[in-house]
Amino acid sequence: MSDSVLVIGSGGREHVLASCLNSSTKIGKVFVAPGNPGTTQGKLSNTSSVSASNHEALAIWCQENSISLAVIGPEAPLAAGVADVLGKANVKCFGPSAAAAQIESSKVWAKAFMTRHSIPTARWASFNDVETACSHIDTADYDCLVVKASGLAAGKGVIVADNKEQAKDAVRSILDDKKFGSAGSEVVLEERLFGEEFSVLSFCDGCHTVCMPPAQDHKALNEGNTGPNTGGMGAYAPCPQVSSPTLEVIRRDIVQKAVDGMRQEECPYVGALYTGLMLTKDGPRVLEFNCRFGDPEAQVVLPLLKSDLYDAMLACVSGTLGNHAVEWHEDRHAAAVVLASQGYPGSYPKGRHITGIEDAEKIEGVKVYQAGTSLVDGQLVTSGGRVLAVSATADCLAQAIKTAYLGVACVHFDGAFHRTDIGALATQK
Repeated sequence: MSDSVLVIGSGGREHVLASCLNSSTKIGKVFVAPGNPGTTQGKLSNTSSVSASNHEALAIWCQENSISLAVIGPEAPLAAGVADVLGKANVKCFGPSAAAAQIESSKVWAKAFMTRHSIPTARWASFNDVETACSHIDTADYDCLVVKASGLAAGKGVIVADNKEQAKDAVRSILDDKKFGSAGSEVVLEERLFGEEFSVLSFCDGCHTVCMPPAQDHKALNEGNTGPNTGGMGAYAPCPQVSSPTLEVIRRDIVQKAVDGMRQEECPYVGALYTGLMLTKDGPRVLEFNCRFGDPEAQVVLPLLKSDLYDAMLACVSGTLGNHAVEWHEDRHAAAVVLASQGYPGSYPKGRHITGIEDAEKIEGVKVYQAGTSLVDGQLVTSGGRVLAVSATADCLAQAIKTAYLGVACVHFDGAFHRTDIGALATQK
């Protein structure tokens, strides 16, 4: 009998997760809650009969529908304890407990955790009042120019200042003006690091870790990495800037240390661990940890997976990852370009008619992962800031990027915009 799997979430990350699970011969049905118009093909089926916010009802639904594995996409339900409730109901869950999810849900906790376990990161301090925070910016013996809201802010809670006055303005905007709401009741102030920024996703089973190919996101809104921070405007993988020896250093000295530390603190980490890094002149340093797959990193990393994603996830939840071989297409590269709504990351219009996805997917290697979309009277329309990501795979990075942009040229909606330089720095080196 084929297994049934539930994916929680509605974005591009959940679309690529569901699509990869859809290819497993061991799975007969992939439910996505709530899903989006893209998650309705093949064995995929959206369901509105269950909500990630009602954990007890979700557990009962999983039992009644014989769900073999629940895969939690976004960070919010993980931070709220959905994995704990599912675990108590004997529903297997790919995603960490609420205690382990603190590695993302509280930047203060995460930085203290890194300090406790000697995980290399930027120097830091935390504050909940403006005066002492601003005083620290003036007196710190390092360039204290990175200001972060401690709580969950949908990937937008970081401000990198160019000078002390900008940093102090950022503190005021977060603590006094509540720019990020309750997520900004406390701020983390960090040393500004310099170097190449990238991320490494890892499968984790509480003891063992398997790193995925390194990816580089493009968080700034505009070309040249200028403009406000976003949830991510595009990505590519693997990163040619990250050598195999460097990736092994990251696995041993950062990812494995984090998983070992979690286990020692009695909150074992099971699921996908996202490590945001800066490759400085002194080696890799952690910028942040996230308790789930990155978006849009998942849209370029998972298409490189050669072995079965479902098998890897089951190995994580059963604690057998150390005996499981995860294989990657070593001759494949991927790039993804995000199409966003006019006004993003601020307010933006909704209901703009989307065309051209089918034309884009006729191009060899192209897959369009939907995020901020919905169906209105049978028409596909925009409903979010980041509307979709056009992903492409090829046998070299330059071709993957070129192909992704060919796909982008096929997709249209009023006010659509995208960055034109995704992966440019990597292909120029």
